Amino acid sequence: MKSADIKNPMIKRFLGIIPVVFGVLILTFLLVHLIPGDPVEVMLGESATSADRTQLRAELGLNHSLPAQFVSYLGKLSVGDFGQSIHTKTPISSLLAERLPNTAKLALLALMIAIAIGLPLGVIAALNADNWLDKTATVFSLTLSAMPHFWLGPLMMMVFALWLGWLPVSGMESATSIILPALTLAFGLAAILTRMTRASLLEVLHEDFVRTAHSKGLTEYTVIIRHVLRAALLPIITVLGLQLGSLLAGAVITETVFSWDGVGRLLVESIEKRDYPVTQACVLVVALSYVVINLFTDLIYTQADPRVKLV
Repeated sequence: MKSADIKNPMIKRFLGIIPVVFGVLILTFLLVHLIPGDPVEVMLGESATSADRTQLRAELGLNHSLPAQFVSYLGKLSVGDFGQSIHTKTPISSLLAERLPNTAKLALLALMIAIAIGLPLGVIAALNADNWLDKTATVFSLTLSAMPHFWLGPLMMMVFALWLGWLPVSGMESATSIILPALTLAFGLAAILTRMTRASLLEVLHEDFVRTAHSKGLTEYTVIIRHVLRAALLPIITVLGLQLGSLLAGAVITETVFSWDGVGRLLVESIEKRDYPVTQACVLVVALSYVVINLFTDLIYTQADPRVKLV
């Protein structure tokens, strides 16, 4: 690679990801092995003989030292091999290929719902600062942000599934099964987005270019959409980028509550079963999602505001 290429901002960003990913691999490997319990004991049970335990530990490679296991893990990852599940003997790549689309679909729907709720509410609150609309939007956002997923999920399940009977309780049997878990994830993000949009717009509304736009005879709608909102987009994009990664992590709880077969539920199941390779793969996927989303957020910055340059 030429030195001129290395100076390219995009190339530098991609190269900067490498040590981050390697650090994630090390931390994930070490933290997973600190989980109490022995996978061999879980698989064979207490009645297994010592010889059976020794044989299974050798088959799984658990009789080697942690550094040797880590080197072996890196070697497999370099060729796209995540290994296989200790519990089911299924290739982990197949498990991820089955579960990851479900999590992505849930997170993206939740993101769209959050934007549909939070962005208009934030704009309304900013344009009506300190009156009853602003105060109502603020109370609404604070209420939503105070509801954790593990509490909001069962509450929505009780109201909309058990009492009203409008939606399925859990599972993935019908197309409407995604609505409750998506709403559960979306409400918290909508609350954050409402407050961020309000604060960002209030800063921009008093800028000189806004008064200039009004003096040119532009309508209020045109000024807000084409000038004010675009100028206020950077902090909003930052929140959306970070929170999209949080949606993938938050899906761990939500998918478990609603029995949604995604990566989050797979992670919980693998931890319960002491399935180290599956746990490592799930955590790695979530961590890499954060890295990739942050990279794309930087790229979107340059499109939202040409004055922003990658360095």
